[in-house]
Amino acid sequence: MNNFLSDPRFAGIQPFEKKLWLATPTMHGDEQKWVDDAIRTNWVSTVGANINEVERQIADYVGVQYAVALSAGTAALHLATKLAGEKLYGQARPNEGTLAGHKVFCSDVTFDASINPVAYEDGEAVFIDTEADTWNMCPKALEKAFEIYPEVKLIVVAHLYGTPGKMDEIKAIADRHGALIVEDAAESLGARYKLNGEWVETGALGNYNCISFNGNKIITGSAGGMFLTNSKEDADKVRKWSTQSREAAPWYQHEEVGYNYRMSNIVAGVVRGQIPYLDEHIAQKKAIYERYKEGLADLPVKMNPFDAAKSEPNFWLSCMIIDEDAMAPMVRGEQDYLYVHESGKSSPHEILDAIAAFNAEGRPIWKPMHMQPIYRTHAFITVEGNGRGKSNAYIAGSGIDVGADIFRRGLCLPSDNKMTAEQQDRVIEIIHRAFR
Repeated sequence: MNNFLSDPRFAGIQPFEKKLWLATPTMHGDEQKWVDDAIRTNWVSTVGANINEVERQIADYVGVQYAVALSAGTAALHLATKLAGEKLYGQARPNEGTLAGHKVFCSDVTFDASINPVAYEDGEAVFIDTEADTWNMCPKALEKAFEIYPEVKLIVVAHLYGTPGKMDEIKAIADRHGALIVEDAAESLGARYKLNGEWVETGALGNYNCISFNGNKIITGSAGGMFLTNSKEDADKVRKWSTQSREAAPWYQHEEVGYNYRMSNIVAGVVRGQIPYLDEHIAQKKAIYERYKEGLADLPVKMNPFDAAKSEPNFWLSCMIIDEDAMAPMVRGEQDYLYVHESGKSSPHEILDAIAAFNAEGRPIWKPMHMQPIYRTHAFITVEGNGRGKSNAYIAGSGIDVGADIFRRGLCLPSDNKMTAEQQDRVIEIIHRAFR
């Protein structure tokens, strides 16, 4: 591995004294007030004023009628997926998931928390390739998937890095095929999409909607998530399931399988202190994105894209993708990688190693789900149809795999909203030097 600190290309650049992180929590002081209030009043379990208030405030912000505070975004995704399965296929037996025997169309470039709930409910994920315009689920590939699997009735859509997908097209396709949508807005709280001429917050675009308050999100509770809906029936069901499905009896009575998924009033106190700063955090993240876009404009790279006419991202993470003709050789194994520098070119791992050498954190783009070892036997659909087994010794495949290409050429840049302009300028300079 190159010793970047002694590499002449990087002469004169000083390492950061303190680690410059990808994204970390930004506390303001109000969080402590509401946590202390929970402790002072002895409401430290899964009920309390903080929970009630964050449910109300987030529902108002997103523009839905009901919010159910849960222990994690993954918990919200699980119960949303379970609920969708029950609506489509009926109540499952206690030893069986609601999606048993059924396929589900899923975003391919996403964190596995979007996908694993399908497996929790005994369903089979079918991965839909990504489109280059927003790095989200490709509507054309989704339509092709329905041609191959017309029986599918559920779609799980994630908004990558805070950028809304093409929800007008995806919703129209879902409606034509009678399919429901689980919206994974874990990364995109505060982002908006223009649907039928009206701006709608992400978290209100699906039939079942989820957000996250994980430690690196736009606002945080250190943990936590929410299920969002306009259906009181759905909200009540999720609230019941999240508290071990207790019935209204003087003893513990259970008629359904339940889970210990409710948010703590302590965690809710942190979220409550963060909510007033959501718009401020978004503005800070947007400024970071724009500084990168301007500072890297002279390099053969592009920033993670969005449709400015139809969407307003929350700019959670700033990412870049290297132009094909500026890619230096790079290969990846399952847990390691190798690259070679070429003058005037670079590669994601050369850049990531370079900024790491100067004490800053970046990351690769999410590795597509269809490339993950656990899901390699699952179907993968591109705009051409079946994306598996497209070539052999006698037939040259087209090679269309947008998600894999973004993973190959892209990387996530330091995006912490406490990063100063001077610190960001230093990161930008390191990236420039990597192309020398």
